[in-house]
Amino acid sequence: MNAIVAIVGRPNVGKSTLFNRLIERRQAIVDAQSGVTRDRHYGKSEWCGREFSVIDTGGYLEGSDDVFQEEIDKQVVLAIEEADVIIFLVDVNDGLTGMDTDVAKLLRKSKKPVVLAINKVDNPDKINDALEFYNLGLGDYYTLSSINGSGTGELLDEVIKKLPPEPENSIQEEELPSFAVVGRPNAGKSSFINALIGKERNIVTDVAGTTRDSIDTIYNRFGFEFKLIDTAGIRKKSKVKEDLEFYSVMRSIRSIENADVCLLVIDATRGFDAQVQNIFWLAQRNNKGIVILINKWDLIPDKDQNSLKHFEAHIRKQIEPFTDVPIVFISVLNKQRIFKAIETAIKVHENRSKKIKTSTLNEVMLPIFEYYSPPAYKGKFVKIKYCMQLPTKQPKFVFFCNLPQYLKDPYKRFVENQLRKEFEFNGVPIELFFRKK
Repeated sequence: MNAIVAIVGRPNVGKSTLFNRLIERRQAIVDAQSGVTRDRHYGKSEWCGREFSVIDTGGYLEGSDDVFQEEIDKQVVLAIEEADVIIFLVDVNDGLTGMDTDVAKLLRKSKKPVVLAINKVDNPDKINDALEFYNLGLGDYYTLSSINGSGTGELLDEVIKKLPPEPENSIQEEELPSFAVVGRPNAGKSSFINALIGKERNIVTDVAGTTRDSIDTIYNRFGFEFKLIDTAGIRKKSKVKEDLEFYSVMRSIRSIENADVCLLVIDATRGFDAQVQNIFWLAQRNNKGIVILINKWDLIPDKDQNSLKHFEAHIRKQIEPFTDVPIVFISVLNKQRIFKAIETAIKVHENRSKKIKTSTLNEVMLPIFEYYSPPAYKGKFVKIKYCMQLPTKQPKFVFFCNLPQYLKDPYKRFVENQLRKEFEFNGVPIELFFRKK
């Protein structure tokens, strides 16, 4: 288990810029507008051979009227509780403020090791301006400029000194399966993750667009271990007005591209509309495992015994020809079938990772091709002679035949359906390639 370093401070002092600097990639959104970071945001960093986790937090601000601020402050307190060492970041340009003093009081109560870092010291003239931060009573400080990296080495040297010693014989964790929770804004994605892990890990409000970054959570309960990624809701391009929201949506799309399985959360009261379909096909084009979760089913009025079947049939009609996708009806608010959703996602991940021996594949598929041979084209008969699975992360199969150019889409779909029937690839896109023998 890696040690944890939390970056804490008032709004707009450059916490996310420093976070990106430490993890060496632009993972947290950075914007001149204060309050951009709302949830705790996790990443990994390494310095002098010591690996540790870094938490970026929202700006701590007491007494604000902002609808999100109370929740942001809770997230900051949780990050402080989780951390082994805290980097307290302040801004030399603004000098010592009452908000900085409030944060310092909070950190003293925590009794955690604190490293005071004075940001935006990007020229020698500002070094003397940093002296007033001695008034915080936190001892020595480190000056840096997170935007260009100067001073971060000395800061990290001190952070490493304060980290707890590494456990002996620590074993490198295997790369965990990654499940991205995706969907439209306000469909219940963050609430779903919070219900699963039993903590207020992600901020939840009635305001659509609360989640802006893609947030990673490690789930390790009931014999399951995997990474859950909460993503910002994906809107139509025409609805994305702010630059900030544009980057949030792009970050969600990147999370889909990097995930193993996508859990597509749908608001049952809004239905399987065009934008939800766009998200579905985005996951399908990227060859991700897919589980469709119908949330808020308990809010549908006038349901009868056939309503569920009709709703499911409507969805499968919209996603043709890729209809072999599990659909789970849940209620996050009432915690109904949320663990069924996870069991289904685990199974889909197993299906996506499945490897079939070449001998077994040919024993099963070649007799099917003999019995249901491809239709003749211009008097030419196609014979499939051999098949094998390619060594890729997702299922890809190549079929060798005499005249691959004469195979049409209906027969290719037949081949895919037979693969699904014989080997169970529920929830997983399959790619087929037909090559000349």
